[in-house]
Amino acid sequence: MSRLVVGLDVGTQGVKLIAYDGAARRTLATHGHPLELQAGDDGRREQRAEAWIDAIVACFAQLDAATRARVVAIGVSGQQHGFVPLDAAGRVLAPVKLWCDTSSQRECDEIMAAAGGARRCVEIAGNPILAGYTASKLPWTRRHRPEVYRQLATILLPHDYVNFWLTGEYWMECGDASGTGWLDVRTRRWSMEMLAATDPERDLSACLPPLVVPEASFPIAPAIAGRLDLPRSVRVSAGGGDNMMAAIGTGNIAPRMLGMSLGTSGTLFTHADRPVVDDAARWAAFCTSDGGWLPLVCTMNCTVATESVARTFGFDARDGDASMAGTAPGAGGLVMLPFLNGERTPDLPHARGSLHGMDLDNLTRANLYRAAMEGATYALRHGYEALGTAGLRFDAIRLTGGGSRSANWRQMVADVFALPVDVPLQAEGAAFGAALQALRAHDLAGGDRTELASVVREHVQVDPRLSVRPDPENIARYREPYHRFLRYLDAARSLYANPQAVAAT
Repeated sequence: MSRLVVGLDVGTQGVKLIAYDGAARRTLATHGHPLELQAGDDGRREQRAEAWIDAIVACFAQLDAATRARVVAIGVSGQQHGFVPLDAAGRVLAPVKLWCDTSSQRECDEIMAAAGGARRCVEIAGNPILAGYTASKLPWTRRHRPEVYRQLATILLPHDYVNFWLTGEYWMECGDASGTGWLDVRTRRWSMEMLAATDPERDLSACLPPLVVPEASFPIAPAIAGRLDLPRSVRVSAGGGDNMMAAIGTGNIAPRMLGMSLGTSGTLFTHADRPVVDDAARWAAFCTSDGGWLPLVCTMNCTVATESVARTFGFDARDGDASMAGTAPGAGGLVMLPFLNGERTPDLPHARGSLHGMDLDNLTRANLYRAAMEGATYALRHGYEALGTAGLRFDAIRLTGGGSRSANWRQMVADVFALPVDVPLQAEGAAFGAALQALRAHDLAGGDRTELASVVREHVQVDPRLSVRPDPENIARYREPYHRFLRYLDAARSLYANPQAVAAT
């Protein structure tokens, strides 16, 4: 009987499950379950960790008994940066503050000041403490939920918590850990200086689980195997953050390939065989989940912008391409800064979305939807130019995420970036990457030492029907609208540099 692995992706909007037959190179099932987001006017964005577990159980319940009986390994991908606080008994103490939570900007500033400033943080660990990073959530919790902080015994990230639920064991791996703000990405060790800057009165390292190598795997807990109706021999791989797993699942494991995800957030990432750290922190200097490094640009507003416009006008974003009919590059002069959640890249946590260039002719539903799509794409292009200053060069883009299903968006990316675009056959890149990591973990346990890169090359395929090449005419037509976007972005930087002044107006 052929081996079957499961990849789980615990995202912001839902949990995805992929059941993949490695021998047949075929996805047997894909299931999902939605999640609710708790939001506050102060930038708070939270979820219940228990909801993740309920969603995972619901996804497994959709697999028939014969399929569940064939599962040999599970890999878990999770949204980065979330803070799951556990007490000494392993109980969750509070709602999980997520990657898109900007309520702890004050605490970001306090940590960086304690460490000697943003540039000093980069010197110490490779990254400043940006809005959404895990580190800032600790002093926020100490200030706003003191009883939770007093009982805190273990700090986990979202995918770590799912792993703990599956196995009963605590661990982290360097890819997801590099998004906490505490990991020195150059050495792959915890920075005691950054931990002390977060809380000088407490040894936070005692709350952090051990770091494991990417090849690590652990047996599923018997009680959980019973609850999910899985064999007790199932192993759980180390897992990783969703961006790290998406890099594996899209085949982005070698230089000169640019990964792009068009999801709730937008991301650009590439594989590097050395730490790629920027003194000005124009990108995140993360680690991969396969022993390399993952310079990454993250914008906090991507499909959230197009979906918000669609919702406002009463149509489904899946019909967005049809809604844009008759529009052209530049959206008739409309420019949207899609900072509905604040923004991380550029670092404008207090920013809000804005629409510019309106006149009596261009303010239409179609142009507005295109402007949202263009604004999200231009924000990623702005980050791409920063990566170029590090000497990184790219031959093609691997596109994933919900936005990759839009033919218009695929062509727009090819034209704005002037690069060919390919879309992996497996649309759920993060869940598929987790499945491939699980596949390798199972093989390693059986004595097969095949490298992960070889596994990825064997299993990741692109869909030739979705491949697009840049249109030379459109490349030229997007130049002025993009530069117009940059001019409005400069104005937004000035406006939101002083959030107190903005609040007073």
